[in-house]
Amino acid sequence: MNVKSGILWASLCFLASFFIACQKNEELIPTVSTTNQTISENTTFRTDNAIASTETIALGKALFWDPILSGKRDVACATCHHPANGYADNLDLSIGVNAVGLGTNRHFLNPNTFAFVKRNAPTILNTAFNGMDANGNVNLATAPMFWDSRVRSLEAQSVEPIKTLEEMRGNAYSEAVALDSVVARLKRIPQYQQLFQSAFGNAQSITAANMGIAIASFERTLVANNSRVDRYKAGETSALSALEIRGMNAFQTVGCASCHSGNMFSDYQLHVLSVPDNAKNAQSDAGANNTYAFRTPSLRNLRVTAPYMHSGVFQTLDDVIRFYARIAGGNSQNTNVTVRQIDPQIRNLRIGNNQAAIVAFINALSDDNFDKSVPTSVPSRLSVGGNIR
Repeated sequence: MNVKSGILWASLCFLASFFIACQKNEELIPTVSTTNQTISENTTFRTDNAIASTETIALGKALFWDPILSGKRDVACATCHHPANGYADNLDLSIGVNAVGLGTNRHFLNPNTFAFVKRNAPTILNTAFNGMDANGNVNLATAPMFWDSRVRSLEAQSVEPIKTLEEMRGNAYSEAVALDSVVARLKRIPQYQQLFQSAFGNAQSITAANMGIAIASFERTLVANNSRVDRYKAGETSALSALEIRGMNAFQTVGCASCHSGNMFSDYQLHVLSVPDNAKNAQSDAGANNTYAFRTPSLRNLRVTAPYMHSGVFQTLDDVIRFYARIAGGNSQNTNVTVRQIDPQIRNLRIGNNQAAIVAFINALSDDNFDKSVPTSVPSRLSVGGNIR
């Protein structure tokens, strides 16, 4: 029986109240638009599961932690998005297949022919709100995913790593048959037969589309949006220090909020910044459509999800703010990007002597009260979370 997933709606309403506290003259009611979205010739990913069943969420959590989804059965979604690391991995570039260990202890096995994952793994906390506009609205079907926004909707995004060579697929099979291969595995596991039946209501429900729906349903429960900044905005005046309040005000006045706007502190748009490439990549990362543009990340929970930027080249928030000061001063930090190409909003930043205060404010946007539970087993009976020990 379907029941409302109160987590998403409660979180949306809470974020709306945060925004209302800042703009009291507007009545902002967050809504979720739902449509279908075809992402391949053979697979349609529904995006109408804002109201998910407890059974769908339970299935999604099992899939998220189960390495059965990877080519060599050794990498799970949780391998690079683990609660111990704020649902990121604390690496500059992720290490997927042919590896062992968790977070900063993860390393390739020998011999190894696989590359690092091309980009830094962002946290999946609050991905339920990707694409949230200034009015608190979320359209699940058009929500931008990945650093280059190349995929829309969490349903579609959740299966992409399964197909990617360095992330989960390895060389067990080709990209063209990756999803079909995983679905065939799931169909042979009695517990997954039961879980899909409970979630979707029929014996033919083990499909790539439903797998994406289930994982997305679980990921939408991973919210962390009750930071000290939120509590301050809600009236708890002692929640922030004087330095953090100064940083919050400076964040607005120096121009940071031009891109890091709204309830999630992101406009979810693509911007050219000239972030340095990571030397671990054989080629320069040219971003969306080879423009060196990347999507603005949310600033929530950055305190526990270092390192930063799409290339993971900055270890601290101080490094990040210094980078912005340099490019605002007209100094590109990537030889493939001219100063003229850098987004004008970024060139207009005037950080001045507010660096320490802004960093303090951003750190205060973290909320450690999120779901950190790890299942004791997964239906495949493989190692929970993949080869992470």
